[in-house]
Amino acid sequence: MQNTADTRAAIAGLAIGVTTSARKTGAAKLTPLFRETVAGMPTSAEQEIRVLFATLEPGDRTPYHSHRFPVTVYILTGAFTLELDDRPPVTIRAGEAFVEPAGVRMTGRNLDAEQPTSMAIFYVCNPDTPFADPV
Repeated sequence: MQNTADTRAAIAGLAIGVTTSARKTGAAKLTPLFRETVAGMPTSAEQEIRVLFATLEPGDRTPYHSHRFPVTVYILTGAFTLELDDRPPVTIRAGEAFVEPAGVRMTGRNLDAEQPTSMAIFYVCNPDTPFADPV
């Protein structure tokens, strides 16, 4: 059992983003992958957090749609090209992230002729909100 001082130190470390290590050599390191300030997040008393995985085969396209709240896309393999209304197309590659803004109509495509695109998708919304609204 840990003593009270160890417990307090561990909790303080978590509050500032540092975790403790089982070894005496140091603590686990956090590596920021992406950070962006956005508008349009839900403000209800409760929010639902969704983490989704998607694969687009070569040539696949998403339906033309919009989202009620921002969607963060992190590309694991391949590349994903987003065509957002009134904006130039954006291509996000493996290891990159992008926030799809709320209320903007869009479609996304895998333009590669051979390689699938896989991605992790993070969505914070009001409970039971549809992920996308067709347009």
